[in-house]
Amino acid sequence: MPAKETYDAVIIGGGHNGLTAAAYLARAGRSVLVLERLDHTGGAAVSTRPFAGVDARLSRYSYLVSLLPQKIVRDLDLGFAVAERTVSSYTPAVRDGRATGLLVDSRSDARTREAFTRLTESDRDFRAWQEFYGMTLRLAGRVFPTLTEPLPAREELRRLVRDDAAWQALFEQPIGVALEETFEDDLVRGVVLTDALIGTFADAHDETLRQNRCFLYHVIGGGTGDWNVPVGGMGALTDALAGAARTAGAEIVTGHEATAIATDGRNAEVTYRTADGEGTVGARHVLVGAAPHALAALLGEEATVPKPEGAQLKVNMLLKRLPRLRDPDVDPRDAFSGTFHIAEGYGQLATAYEQAAAGELPSAPPSEIYCHSLSDPSILGPELVAEGCQTLTLFGLHVPARLFERDNDAVREELLKSTLAQLDACLGEPITDCLATDADGRPCIEAKTPLDLERDLGLPGGNIFHRELSFPYATESTGRWGVETAHPNILLCGAGAVRGGGVSGIPGHNAAMAVMGE
Repeated sequence: MPAKETYDAVIIGGGHNGLTAAAYLARAGRSVLVLERLDHTGGAAVSTRPFAGVDARLSRYSYLVSLLPQKIVRDLDLGFAVAERTVSSYTPAVRDGRATGLLVDSRSDARTREAFTRLTESDRDFRAWQEFYGMTLRLAGRVFPTLTEPLPAREELRRLVRDDAAWQALFEQPIGVALEETFEDDLVRGVVLTDALIGTFADAHDETLRQNRCFLYHVIGGGTGDWNVPVGGMGALTDALAGAARTAGAEIVTGHEATAIATDGRNAEVTYRTADGEGTVGARHVLVGAAPHALAALLGEEATVPKPEGAQLKVNMLLKRLPRLRDPDVDPRDAFSGTFHIAEGYGQLATAYEQAAAGELPSAPPSEIYCHSLSDPSILGPELVAEGCQTLTLFGLHVPARLFERDNDAVREELLKSTLAQLDACLGEPITDCLATDADGRPCIEAKTPLDLERDLGLPGGNIFHRELSFPYATESTGRWGVETAHPNILLCGAGAVRGGGVSGIPGHNAAMAVMGE
């Protein structure tokens, strides 16, 4: 139970953003209470041992780190580090009946050029790749620092970007236009497009530009666009944030579900529920880590935005060994140490979108895989490391929540089977032959649909971004920090804020700055 009747700030949700806000406010001398529904903090940024009797601590829902500013790590004295991935990506392919693939080595232009030439029989797309990602790198260096500052106006951000072609390609026209003008090879186009589709159900030419907004957040992280592995698992970050908040004096209570918020604009009251009953607590400010749609329900208001919809399949696996590849020129340790793309050619992605939009499961489900343990074996127990075990986490695209509504369990199994079949088409042996088994003899594999994420994490529609992502500039409906709501003392501090989404801590930082009047 909370130790006091009223606080300067009550934070609803103990995910990484709520913990970030709590740490900043407590360090500034504010009295802070964090109410967390589950029996642990972390939200979607947690590490768990999902397989019975197996000492493998997997990042269960969110996998990689790019958007977390070093400013937050420094400000809060977090004992948290990331490991760089030497290989950016590998994409298997078949050309002229021969198994091959595209390996992008982030540390060797020569090796990457060789892979492009082997795949496309030319270095034309390699040169286009360098130019395109040179453009996004320059843009990242200019845009990323603004994410922890007050929102710039649209024209202010455009002047800061200082590149009319980049602004046109990413902010004005569907990303598909730039990809088709820049690259010739279908597979290369698809590899680039995937960053526009993570958790976002859209076509490359969607006129709403939701795919552009997703792409932007995937290429600006850290000012470089690099995606790194959290050392110790994603839970290491949230454990560090919880420790920083508690050390600064914040009070964190788990098993407390907020059920209602009442406010007159100056003072607020939060009603919560526990296993033992209900209670209330007062606050000058309430910071909400839940989605805007969920906030409306807490306030007893009509939602001003439709319920969001997630569009992903998450699969966690523990392997006895990495599988062999059909491509004889690439070591599996290289292929799986970056992002392993499956059925993600440009045409394949378009077909998968069209099928899902028509209410059907994609016949060739696109997905990508990450092997955390190749970069950070600390998440495995010593015996598993000695045996050569590895983790795989798979993120499937273009599977909106609506597809699972008729029978979540049955559709999950059907989709998992077809997704693994697409993976097997790239391998020299079935992935099921490589799965480790748990203490009960069951294969170490689990799958989560958008409806599972809604049930487990309280994400409306299983949307990992809480709602559609926004461009990182001010509009008529945004406040100074992008966290404001219609109520002056109620702020968003989760992924549903402007500049939210991903594991970043940015909405938590910005909500704390708004409270402190920075």
